[in-house]
Amino acid sequence: MAISSYMKVSVNASELSHHLSKLPPPRVLVPTMGALHEGHLALITQARKLAGETGSVIVSIFVNPTQFDKEEDLINYPKTLDTDLEKCRNQSVDLCFTPSAESIYHPDHSLRVIESSLTQQLCGATRPGHFDGVCTIVLKLFNITQASIAIFGKKDYQQLAVIRRMVRDLNVPIQIEGLETVRENNGLALSSRNTRLSEAQRRDASRIRRALLAAKHAYQQGQQSTSKLIEIAQQQIQESQQSIRIDYLEILDAESLQPISSVTQAAVMAAAVFYGEVRLIDNIEIG
Repeated sequence: MAISSYMKVSVNASELSHHLSKLPPPRVLVPTMGALHEGHLALITQARKLAGETGSVIVSIFVNPTQFDKEEDLINYPKTLDTDLEKCRNQSVDLCFTPSAESIYHPDHSLRVIESSLTQQLCGATRPGHFDGVCTIVLKLFNITQASIAIFGKKDYQQLAVIRRMVRDLNVPIQIEGLETVRENNGLALSSRNTRLSEAQRRDASRIRRALLAAKHAYQQGQQSTSKLIEIAQQQIQESQQSIRIDYLEILDAESLQPISSVTQAAVMAAAVFYGEVRLIDNIEIG
């Protein structure tokens, strides 16, 4: 741990500089929206490794209103700040940044970051404005915390790709690291949304992972047609006895996130499936 005492900062960005001055570099940022689970803790553990014995780990906890396309999703997002702070304390986090929306966004704010290529598919296509909000808040967090490294989970594959593109295109002086998806024992990707599933839904939702693995296995056996691979995964998902709806199931180029007809290079298969009102995402790298 870089400093002797854990700090929780719940002030606006302009007051944060005093606390940051006490944190030795490298500073590694783990941006979160709270409701921390084992996936977030894995990110924090990796952040500590990246920071080394002399660096600092910063965790931001902020439910960003500008990335929600539905008001009810923002309202229903789990908020467990006290528990989250205790988990961070147990993980020897050096600083938690827990700002209010008012200290992040000025009442008359009029600028945002827009990505126009990687966000045309997947969540970007089905959640208008979502990635504008993601890019804007992530860039603000980079600037506010003055971190030199930031780490994100690969479960949000599109988000990671978009942030890497933003850093590249805007020459942001920060290193971006991705961490493999952390899963429950049945293969379901860990998510704060999982707490909103019934026990039956939670058990059944592991079929998303199985469907993606089935498609990857078919690829490894020689199937390269994206339509055939999607058909394999789709069939497995639709065998569910629960009330589900596939939001998207696509195979895209791993870097550009553009549609491809055949897997002849690195690709990603990504899925979003509604269980009732709960939307779950997952992905698998192919090729």
